[in-house]
Amino acid sequence: MTANEKILKSLKSAMNYLENSVAALNKKDENLIADSIWHVAAELEYALFLFSIMFQDDVDKSKWKFNSKPQLIELDWTIKRVKELLSNAEKLATSKNFLEAYKEAYIARRYILEVQKSFAKKKREELKKKLRK
Repeated sequence: MTANEKILKSLKSAMNYLENSVAALNKKDENLIADSIWHVAAELEYALFLFSIMFQDDVDKSKWKFNSKPQLIELDWTIKRVKELLSNAEKLATSKNFLEAYKEAYIARRYILEVQKSFAKKKREELKKKLRK
């Protein structure tokens, strides 16, 4: 399997896990949402690793910004945005536009990181409440 095929497979897998998180969101199952988001992150990390090997030091990622403040992130909006970014990344990778696919996947990963931070913060707060009782 070539690196290109591995990237596409990883992006598709991330999209599938993202769909699972949407289903979990509809069920209001926070543990399943967090688990699915973790898998999305893992697949994106793998794809980004492969992209980084492909481009090495030829890319200035500092220009790839995402428009969000962590405290303003809404989970359903973020999942929709990541879904859009992953869909674009898949299309771009399929058409061999790997640099733009890399950019879309990179930005999607940033959003997923914010979601993971939000979940971690919420769990810490819940744990603190339990310990105070």
